[in-house]
Amino acid sequence: MRTVYLGFGSNTQREYFLAKGLVLLREQVGVVTVSPVYRSASVGFEGEAFFNFCVSVNTSKRVKDLKAILKKIEDTCGRDRSAPKFSGRTLDIDILYVEGEVGEVDGVQLPRQEVSLNAFVLKPLIDIAPDLKDPRDGSYFRDQWSVYDKAKQPLTQVSDEFLSVTKITSDD
Repeated sequence: MRTVYLGFGSNTQREYFLAKGLVLLREQVGVVTVSPVYRSASVGFEGEAFFNFCVSVNTSKRVKDLKAILKKIEDTCGRDRSAPKFSGRTLDIDILYVEGEVGEVDGVQLPRQEVSLNAFVLKPLIDIAPDLKDPRDGSYFRDQWSVYDKAKQPLTQVSDEFLSVTKITSDD
């Protein structure tokens, strides 16, 4: 078993699809830790603000198998794969970091470059893994956050009560 960190994001029916995606992930892989939820402006296009958070899971699944599960969860949540890269999302789940993996693994760059580039990934990641190091240069992600230009991508923490709503099931 190894720890894997995932980033969740949505700007379309945010609360519903993030909660549903988390339910599906718990059923199929399990979830250890969930970060606070943050609101941020869309990046690369004009659109509704996103809600983002990170989770950690312990799994023995290969990256390609986990990637397939995440894609299926996104599809179950109505992900439109024909939409432009920078556009609204019902649900986006990214593999950010896999313990013991660096470089391209099964078509996934690890750690994902967005970890260090985007506040809405970096902040929730360090919330759940403050001692995690960037294997590319040995720096702590928390130190990257301490020097990050927070005015570049302002974040607002929002209530995460919607994630614990027991009304949402995998059958919804």
